Amino acid sequence: MHTTSGRVLVAYVVLCVVWGSTYLAIRIGVADLPPALFGGIRFLIAGGLLLSVARLLGRRLPTRRRDWITNAVVGFLLLCCGNGLVVWAEQFTPSGVAAIIVVTVTLWLALFDALVPGSRARPTWRQVAGLLAGFGGTLLLVDADLGALRDADWRGPLALTTASAAWAAGSVFSSRRPSEAPAEINSALQMLTGGIALTVLGTALGETGRLRWSPSGVGALAYLIVFGSLVGYSAYVYVLRHMAPTVVGTYSYVNTVVAVLLGWAILGETITGRTLAAMAVVLGSVAWVRHAGSSMSSNRSH
Repeated sequence: MHTTSGRVLVAYVVLCVVWGSTYLAIRIGVADLPPALFGGIRFLIAGGLLLSVARLLGRRLPTRRRDWITNAVVGFLLLCCGNGLVVWAEQFTPSGVAAIIVVTVTLWLALFDALVPGSRARPTWRQVAGLLAGFGGTLLLVDADLGALRDADWRGPLALTTASAAWAAGSVFSSRRPSEAPAEINSALQMLTGGIALTVLGTALGETGRLRWSPSGVGALAYLIVFGSLVGYSAYVYVLRHMAPTVVGTYSYVNTVVAVLLGWAILGETITGRTLAAMAVVLGSVAWVRHAGSSMSSNRSH
């Protein structure tokens, strides 16, 4: 029991730190590689490698049709919709800002976990207030002058908010329909699903003619394959099988801090008072939602 708990904790810590650095790698990669094919190639290679290693180690493929469907749906929602939109948005959104907006995934997780059948939790007015406050924090990242919001570039915030919702939906769906296959097989099948979907999308959008294999682009792709996918995503799938979705979602707290600091240190991204204020509002709203959920659970236990 203690061994399992220790592994879950290690996987959670890896998730917190490693995924915080992927925002920087994505920002570097999309400077030379088109977004859909960038993500598609990443997940096809990572999924193929992980599946090959898992099979060599004797891990079995799913025997139930239900598990194949679950992995396909989860892979599409998390990797094609969720990660794919993050990559697309980082073409014109600083990596630190992207991480701050994506932290709202924790709010979406709390909401979906409460609404999707299978949980005894129900959203309270405090949680709804926290959700609205979190979205309000994203306004600070677009423009400090509310009168200028009409002319602001909303592509990034809208795409990132949609990505967070898709990621949360896929995560809750995964927790409600656990696969009997080994975690490595589930991760590999989900990555292959996301990779195929993104590659088909990128090809349909004519991205093949925009591929430029620069050293920085290849380096970013390699980093994301090894650390973002093989290490990070596998850790996420493992943790999701042993922790509640709303608790797992707190990894985004640390991701945000890591991403903002790396963006500032390596890419020279500016950290302004507005950035810090937005981070405080978003993280504060997440903490509020988590506290409201914990209080509700405590009250029920009494």
